[in-house]
Formats: sequence, structure tokens, C-alpha cells
Amino acid sequence: MTTPTSHAQEVITCDLCVKPAQQFCNNCHLSLCVDCVSKHVDKLKYQPHDIVHFKNRKVAFPESELYSNQRCEAHCQQCDVPVCLKCIFGPHNGHKVKDMPEIFNDKKKKLEKETKEIESTVIPQYKKKNEETESKISIIMDKFDELDKEKEENRKSWHQEVDTIFNQLGSLIKSIKENLLAALNSQQSKIKSQIPDMTQTVQQNKEIMKSNNVSAVTNYKSKLDEYRNMPIDIDVKLPSLKTNTVQGRELSLELEEYKASLTQTKLSSLTEEISYLSLQKLLDQGKSISTIPSGVTPLGAVACVGVDEAWVSGADKIVRRVDIHGSVRDTVTTTCKPWPSDIKVTRQGELVYCDVNNRTLNIVRHGRTEALITTPQCWKPGKLCCTESGDILVCMYTTDYRQHKIVRYQGHTVEQEIDRDEDGEPIYKGGRYPLYVMENNNGDICASNSNADIVVVVDKSGRVRFRYDSTPARRKISFNPRHIVTDSMSRIIVTDWNNACLHILDQNGQFLRCVDNCGLHNANGLSVDNEGRLWVGLAISGEVKVIQYMK
Repeated sequence: MTTPTSHAQEVITCDLCVKPAQQFCNNCHLSLCVDCVSKHVDKLKYQPHDIVHFKNRKVAFPESELYSNQRCEAHCQQCDVPVCLKCIFGPHNGHKVKDMPEIFNDKKKKLEKETKEIESTVIPQYKKKNEETESKISIIMDKFDELDKEKEENRKSWHQEVDTIFNQLGSLIKSIKENLLAALNSQQSKIKSQIPDMTQTVQQNKEIMKSNNVSAVTNYKSKLDEYRNMPIDIDVKLPSLKTNTVQGRELSLELEEYKASLTQTKLSSLTEEISYLSLQKLLDQGKSISTIPSGVTPLGAVACVGVDEAWVSGADKIVRRVDIHGSVRDTVTTTCKPWPSDIKVTRQGELVYCDVNNRTLNIVRHGRTEALITTPQCWKPGKLCCTESGDILVCMYTTDYRQHKIVRYQGHTVEQEIDRDEDGEPIYKGGRYPLYVMENNNGDICASNSNADIVVVVDKSGRVRFRYDSTPARRKISFNPRHIVTDSMSRIIVTDWNNACLHILDQNGQFLRCVDNCGLHNANGLSVDNEGRLWVGLAISGEVKVIQYMK
């Protein structure tokens, strides 16, 4: 649409072609030639059209938003809004304005220019970028498929290498066994063959002595020297298999002259190398880096999630997920009466808790709770441990508290029960206090028994390896162990309720030191986060202290 000039009217062209316009659609504000009227109506046949002669066209001005029944015949340049006459003398007084037809034409030209740029330049650029991204995705997919295939090939190759090592070891063991048995069997054969001959000689000698036959006596040839010459005794040296395992670093074994090892010479990243080295040395004293209000007293259990968060539970039905700053990130309301006896987190990050009265272990998945395990009649679940292999260790006790045992579950299946030693005696002393349990990196099962005030460690088969009674720690008050954990270096850490401290042992039960300078009064809950820090729950205050104890 154009405005009149001072002397002549410009030729107005059709908005759909280049012919002169004679018609105008007041609804759509389009100039049309005679031939394009029907095209326009047919193309937009579902909306009304008011087709008039061009000279009878209506200029549709918007209504003012401030003043009713006022048409905006101008446009405020400063505020970029349509304005009426009252607006110009009112809130837009002194602002620069343009006539609406002029601004209409300017905006329409700008719209046309932008539309052409989007259509001719921007959309092709986006399409090109989309194709490039699609190509990158395809390359990444192919590369990772290739890596996965290569990984499986290496897995097969490594397994073959290990199989070769142990097949050779098996052949050597078999050869040593056969050679040793062959020598002993040969010696035994000689010994056994002499016994009948000596028995016969004794019988003949007795008959000669009885007969008093001069010839028989004088002709007798002694075999005593022959019999005295016993077969040379074979020195039996039984071989022993020497093995060495450094978690994540080296696996080696040795049998006589045969040696084999698998060594990791380079860790996957510099960060991992630094992390591994930093975990090797204990601090002289523990360092409290955060004190977190849990919102529940008394506080019972703590279970870390990743680095800066942990689930906590205590004397109510709600399990709370708190971060290191004390903010509650999530909650789970249980049906436990009176409250969950323990909580842990699986390797997939799912919350598991014990319901003593219902004898169930429950897992929270995608916001829904389901029963995972139900303990047998007369046995109640106390504490638990979610292992790296995916198993769950459950500490159980009878309703009369006389018997305690640790049961390993794979899914719903009982795979192992630990309660008796080689002599048939109970490993764990009965009493009202539950066992606390944790599986170490080497497969040992570490349990604290407050009924006997000791820590008992058994190997993966259930044989007792050692007991720790705190004597090396030389504490003033008697040892009262509660929650127990292990760290990345296979150290064993246990809370001591009576002495407000933590005892740290190596994986063989050797006392290393106590953390007793961090105000750990009524230390109860205990967990390790992914940074190797200890989260210690204090029962009475309801606080959780985050402790740095390694360099």
C-alpha cells in the first residue's frame, strides 16, 4: 500500500503478482488485480473476505489500549507502540511519532526482508548445521560401536591370557604331583616287595633253628645286611603357591620356578592416579570439614550418595536425603514401626532400608517402594550391607536375641550363611545389640559385635581371620563398637560409642590409629563418600560430621 504523492498517484501493483491492482481485501489488507481475486479467496477459503474496489479500501487502524473507541493512526517511535490522538497529548507527549500507513509500509518491508533472509539464508544454515551434527552423531556412534567391539575382543584376549597362565600352572602342578607320586610309588613298591621276602626268611630261619640240621646251619647265608639297606628315603617337598594382590595395581603368583603376573602400569587418567596416591597416607589427625543438621534425633544411620549427599534415618518413619550444606533434597516416608533399623545405598544409587516388624528389606525405585527380601520366621533383619557385586548381606537375630548370623542374598536367593566357626561354635555372641556388617575389597566380611565389644573379620568362605578388641588403641573406657565401613585402601573403620572416636585398622586387623579429635560424641551412623570422606552420625545431637582423615 502506498500513500499519495503531491502530483500523481503511483501505480499500485498486486500483492500476488506484478499487475496493477484494482481490488482490495479489507480483511486481509491485500492489493489484488482482477485475476488474483479468485486465487486469494480460494487459497484462504475458510476465512471471510471483504473484496472492494481499490479506491474504497479501508485502512484498519488498531484501537488504543489506553482510551476506548480511539483509533491509533500513528506509531510512537520511542516506545514502539501504536498511539491515538489522546496518547500523543497524554503519556506519549513529546515523543516522535509516524503516521500509521508510513510505519505500516516500513514494517511490511522489514518483514519481507526478514522473511527472505530466514528463508534464503538462516534456514539453509540450520539445515546445513543439522546435517553436520547428524554426521558427527553418526561418526560418534560408529566410533563407540568400534570401541565396544574392540573392548570385547580385548576381554576375550585377556581371558585367554589368564586361562593360559592358569592352564600352565595347572599343568605344572599336575607334573609336580605325578613326578612326586611316581617316586613315592616306586619306593613303596620296593618296600612292599621286601616284606614277604623277609617274612619268608624269618620262617625258614626258625625252621633251621628247630631242626638242629648241621648242614642247614652251616650253609646259611645271612641276608641281614641286605635287609638293613632300606630304600633311600625320598625328601618330599610340597610346593606352595605364592600370590600377591594389590587392589587395582597387580596380580601375581609364583610356584617354584614358574612366575606369572598381570600388572596395571598406567591408570586410566591423571586424576585417578592422583586420587590413588592421595589415599595412601592417613592424616595425623582427623579434620572436621562440615557439620550438618539432619533434622532427626536421635539419629540412627547414614548412607552416602555420591560426593556431597547422604540419606539419614532416625527415630521417625521418614528417611531424608541431605546435602553437605544441610539442605533436604528428598524424603521417603516408610511404614516402619517405629523406624527403619538400617539404611544403605546400592551400587546403582537406590535406597534400601530394613523394616524389623515386617521382617522385610525394602528398596525404593523410581519413587516407589517394594519388598526385596523377607527374612525367615523367628529371624529379624537388623543391619545390612550392599556389596559391590550386587549381593546384600543381612545381619539377622532371633526374636529372643540369643542367636546372630550374617546371610548373603543374591536377589531373593540365600547364597551363604555365616554363624559358626570350624569347631561349630557361634562366631557372633548373642545379645540385644545387632551386628553391623561391611564387605571389604578383598572379600572379607567385617562385623562389629557390641554384645562382645569386638570386631570379627571372616574371609569370603566364612572362616574367622581375626578379632579386634581395641587393646592396641589403649583407650581409657571399654570398647563399644557400632557402625563399621571399609575404604578404598581396604582399611576398616569402626565407631566407638564409649570413647567418642573412630578406630582405623588395616585389612589384616593391625591397629593404625584413632580419630578422636573431632567431637564425635555418641558416634553412631557411619558412611564413606566418593571423595573418601567419612560421614559420621551423632545420635544425640542429630548432626552429621564430615571428616577428612586421609591425604
